[in-house]
Parts: sequence; C-alpha cells; structure tokens
Amino acid sequence: MSDLFDLSDEVAVVTGGAGLIGSALCEGLAEHGATVVLVDADEDAAAETANSIGGHVVTQAADVTSAPEMGAVFEYAVDAFGSVDTVVNSAYPRNERYGTEFQDVSLSDWEENIALNLNSYYISCKKSFEIMRRQETGGSIVNLGSIYGVQAPDFDVYTGTDMTGPVEYSAIKGAVINFTRYLASYAGKYGVRANVLSPGGVFDEQAEQFVTQYESKVPLSRMARPEDLKGPVVYLSSDSSKYMTGQNLIVDGGWTIK
Repeated sequence: MSDLFDLSDEVAVVTGGAGLIGSALCEGLAEHGATVVLVDADEDAAAETANSIGGHVVTQAADVTSAPEMGAVFEYAVDAFGSVDTVVNSAYPRNERYGTEFQDVSLSDWEENIALNLNSYYISCKKSFEIMRRQETGGSIVNLGSIYGVQAPDFDVYTGTDMTGPVEYSAIKGAVINFTRYLASYAGKYGVRANVLSPGGVFDEQAEQFVTQYESKVPLSRMARPEDLKGPVVYLSSDSSKYMTGQNLIVDGGWTIK
C-alpha cells in the first residue's frame, strides 16, 4: 500500500454510512486502514454494514439533523480514538413526499427537504471543524455533491418512468458545492481541507427503461456502482490530496463532458 493512501491511525466519521453509497465509502476507508465511525439513524442497518465490512468499524446511531446528537457522535469519536481526521457527509435526509414532480412540490415540502439536508451538512461540518482546527494535523471534510449540482437534470432519462429529478435535489447539491468552497476558504489557515465528491447516477435497481436511457448518455456506457466511489473518497481523505481543497471531484463516467 502506498503511504500516500495509507489511512492507518486515522479516524473517519461517515454520516449515512449504512446507505447505498455510504456503505461503500466506509468500506473503502476501512480497507485503507482508517478507523471508521459509521453514523446512521438505522441502528440495525448500521450494525449489518459494520459486520459485513469488518476491520475497525464502529457504529453510532444519530439523527444527522440534530445538533446535540451529532455533537455526541463527535465527542464519542474523540474520546474513544483521540481525533477526527476525516468527515464524510453522505447522509441524505428527506420527507416522505420527496421525489414528486415540480408542479406538485408544495412550499412546505420544499422548505422541509432543503432544511433537512443543508442543516445536516452545516451541523456536521461545524462540529468537525471545531475539532479539526485544534488538531496539529488539521483534517479533511468531504461532502457528497452530485452532477446535478453543476448542471441541470436531463429529463429525457426519466421518460416513460415514474421517476423525476427532484427540484430540491438540484438546489441542495448546488448549495453543498458552494458551501464547501466557503469552508475551504475559511478553514484553510487551520489546516482543514474541504472538498466535494460528486457522483453521477448510481445503479440501485432502477427501472430498466431509466437505466437504458441514462446509460446511453454516458461515455463509459454504464451507471456508477457504489464501489466506484471508494478510490475517490480515499484520495480526498488521505495525504495523496493534501494540497487540494475547495474542489469538486466529479466521478460520472464522463456524463458532464457533453
């Protein structure tokens, strides 16, 4: 293993760690030696994910939109392991009406989904920054963005399905990218880096018609798999990217080059 990608003795907190993407990110970090604190509201799913990964993975049940609960998570990480070196924010809280067509989205749903997501990023970043800025080695914050944070959705890929590109999603992911730039500018003097990892569409047993339509627009001719994000998150968390901050690393099979 190259020393540049070695995360031994590093502590990584991953929110949404039991999710489709989050679990792969936890696995990638653990495979490179990190102690991973897997944070998820679903205790059973978190335990199952941790057991499947093995290694140095511990779980913490928490609501990422709760400042007290996330404060307890970071306090636990420092007390148990001595530091917080990387934070990966991959949780995506949303209400039960999320995912409806634009004309059917109420103002209250818009407000709730925006608040749930952006508040969770703010809370986690604020709590982790307060720890990292006091550490001699600083730290790395990795926020999950999306290709739809840098360009408009291509609604053709949803033709013939009951899926859509939620309006809240585009607003949230665009905001996450610029919030991360703010963090990078503000936190750099403390040795704290902040970057975005923006995936393209990730395969999750979507309707066959959607998958076919989506993949026809990707130069590499397939949707992303969760494991495609393991290398990029290790890169952003390790010394291999130690002079990189405020950037948006797009991993999309070439979708955004068109």
